Amino acid sequence: MNSISVAGVEIPTGHLINGHRIDSVRTLRNTSPIDGQFLGDFSSGGAGEIDLAVNAARVAFPAWRDLGPSGRGEILEKLATLIEENVETLAQIETLDNGALLRSHRKGVMPRAAANIRFFAEWAKEQLKHEPFETRGHINNVSWDPSGVAALITPWNAPLMLATWKIGPALAAGDTVILKPAEWTPLSASFFADLTMKAGMPPGVFNVVFGPGEEAGAALTKHPGISRISFTGSVPTAKIIAKAAAENLTPITLELGGKSPLIVLEDADLELAATLAIEQYDNAGQVCLSGTRLLVHEKVVDDFTRLFVDKASRINQGDPRHEETQVGPQIHPDHLARIEGFVERARKEGADIVLGGKPNEQLGGLFYQPTLVMKPNPESEIFREEVFGPVLCLQTFANDEQALAMANDTEFGLAAVVVSGRREHAAKITKNLVAGTIWVNCFFVRDLRAPFGGSKKSGIGRDGGTWSFDFYADVKNTVVAPHGWKE
Repeated sequence: MNSISVAGVEIPTGHLINGHRIDSVRTLRNTSPIDGQFLGDFSSGGAGEIDLAVNAARVAFPAWRDLGPSGRGEILEKLATLIEENVETLAQIETLDNGALLRSHRKGVMPRAAANIRFFAEWAKEQLKHEPFETRGHINNVSWDPSGVAALITPWNAPLMLATWKIGPALAAGDTVILKPAEWTPLSASFFADLTMKAGMPPGVFNVVFGPGEEAGAALTKHPGISRISFTGSVPTAKIIAKAAAENLTPITLELGGKSPLIVLEDADLELAATLAIEQYDNAGQVCLSGTRLLVHEKVVDDFTRLFVDKASRINQGDPRHEETQVGPQIHPDHLARIEGFVERARKEGADIVLGGKPNEQLGGLFYQPTLVMKPNPESEIFREEVFGPVLCLQTFANDEQALAMANDTEFGLAAVVVSGRREHAAKITKNLVAGTIWVNCFFVRDLRAPFGGSKKSGIGRDGGTWSFDFYADVKNTVVAPHGWKE
């Protein structure tokens, strides 16, 4: 078994299939976005490895299913505890791998990964129920039956936390799992795989196959042995997955991109509005939920912009391992080039870039300055397409009707932020916004009991609470007649 030493721990570089590490001949080179440090070569799988994993998961499924919510819950509770005991290690390796802030991983992201596992295990045991109801004397009993093997394909911007958002309900529902993490960020998935075995998870219940989407991902999504596919990523990739899933009529859930509005109404607290707008640079702008379109009432735009630029100019960009750092690097040279392309094309079109607008020359590497583009053409790509970097655009509106029209004039519908000083005014706006999640005078407040997902091209389906189990299970209704009994 091959492994690499990272952050003081040995991390296997092979796939986990049926409880065993399996190395592939082909490999993927893994480097840190912080400084380009070579972290190691990971196995790169394809159709052969996927077939092994699917077969192992299918064999393991009946016994895992038959453990029931309580039996599965005991193992998942141990897994959650192991994550908590390894928060520091997970935080260290995740920061090296994806460049997000170490303090965020320590204080929020990794504890949340443990909470995801524990929450869904408890929900399956305590909350996944429907009261029997009567139809002409017949009793209806609704239940959630495990569906089979779940294929989970996860992104690089919050690798482990977003993976556990899928892994938790899939395993708690009684499915067995094959995880295909993003090829740029394999470290935490491999370390987590070891934790599943330490928790006592039976071989084949949880499997990990590394590899690029066009090989490992393609083989996974078209495999006839898969019962569910859950994907978080881009719209173009989602279309490919949807076509593959259609061949087998495999149910899918998709959490895709966003171009969310942050609406600053005339009656807003502008200090609060500017603070919330700064938060959209979180994780170097590599957050699907970010309100990257700042829509500001024309009467307050000057004061808002002054406050915003003052705050943004004091952002501390640098090494994400340092406590004082607020914005770290982009994930990969290819992604940095993508962001640069968006901004340069906007500049050539005559857009007014009042903040940032280029890589951070002092830091070099993959660091791109927090950027604000003022009043770009509403039809321009930078205003309509997801940049997925620290780039915000600002447009003004004259009244509520125009604000709503601008906010909803997008192919996406993942999230929105509304800043207002009057409850009734905010309620009027939120009622007519098309978005899966809307925050009023706040941002990024998430509760696992709440539904999460996007409208339009931001996705299909909802996660959270029972909504997650509606996807990962076969929902069944058993109708019992009051007659025909011999006893």
